[in-house]
Amino acid sequence: MAKRDYYDVLGVNKSATDDELKKAYRKLAMQHHPDRNPGDAEAEKKFKEANEAYDALKDPQKRAAYDRMGHAAFEGGFGGRPGGGNGFGGFEGFSAGGNADFGSMFEDLFGDVFGGGQRQPGGRMRGADLRYNLSISLEDAFKGKQVKLKIPTAVTCDVCDGSGAKKGTKPETCPTCGGAGQVRMQQGFFSISRTCPTCGGAGRTIPHKCEACHGQGRVQKEKTLNVNIPAGIDDGARIRLSGEGEAGIGGGSAGDLYIFITIENHTLFERDGRNIFVNAPLDMADAVLGGNLEVPTIDGGRVKIAIPEGTQSGQQFRVRGKGMPARAGMPAGDMYVNVDVEIPTHL
Repeated sequence: MAKRDYYDVLGVNKSATDDELKKAYRKLAMQHHPDRNPGDAEAEKKFKEANEAYDALKDPQKRAAYDRMGHAAFEGGFGGRPGGGNGFGGFEGFSAGGNADFGSMFEDLFGDVFGGGQRQPGGRMRGADLRYNLSISLEDAFKGKQVKLKIPTAVTCDVCDGSGAKKGTKPETCPTCGGAGQVRMQQGFFSISRTCPTCGGAGRTIPHKCEACHGQGRVQKEKTLNVNIPAGIDDGARIRLSGEGEAGIGGGSAGDLYIFITIENHTLFERDGRNIFVNAPLDMADAVLGGNLEVPTIDGGRVKIAIPEGTQSGQQFRVRGKGMPARAGMPAGDMYVNVDVEIPTHL
């Protein structure tokens, strides 16, 4: 009996994306799984067909070959059947130690159902990243500054050097998983890898725990850091301090610390990108006859602006280079002065 077209088996067209193939396979596998249909030969047949079809189409090279040659691509020594010639198509001889490719495929698709997940070798885990919100004044954003921050975080235990074991002892290889951090379990036709229940995926146990950290390998501590805030920093900018987050577990690398900058509102100046805006009162006589207007600048100085005759209220004057400082290849910003002509109540 001729085999069904793999695309027809999965119910997708030939232009289906990898995600569409995966969704179609997952739906069929869950629907026709033998554990859900005990004694149903037809369901088992459809389940095997879906497995064979997905294994052929999920691999770009196999899929290209199938698109060119059809089922003949996997016959006559082209590279074996879609299951790699190890009984995948009909599950002959499939056991706890066989067909690692299919095991990883099944865990990738159904890891959320069977508790699978990605873990680092030896149970090492990277420390968590930390976030610190820092508010600074507009003057500090203009000039830059160094700030001292106190960060509560998890640091490596000094007593056990992060091992979690009591001084004079050391962790031991987990007797259940042999240090792998995972155990394989047979579930129907499949061999499923799960986190070791004894060591929790660490691959080791600690018979004698460190009294300082209680076997965690790290302790809570307030860490003091000196952080340089660059001149001209933008509102909402993020500063990353590599390795200054929480300490890792089991020898894993430390996380990072992210400092998010918020620039406080100023009573006089308003910032827009690299430019500074300021409102300045102007005497009516100077507005009519012309004159000079002295206004403060963000750097703490003052600058004189020539006011022409007949200046109107709301008119804007530009002072070049008096905005935020140059930074990262960007030129210095400008200051814009909006004048507000003051009309006396008694002439």
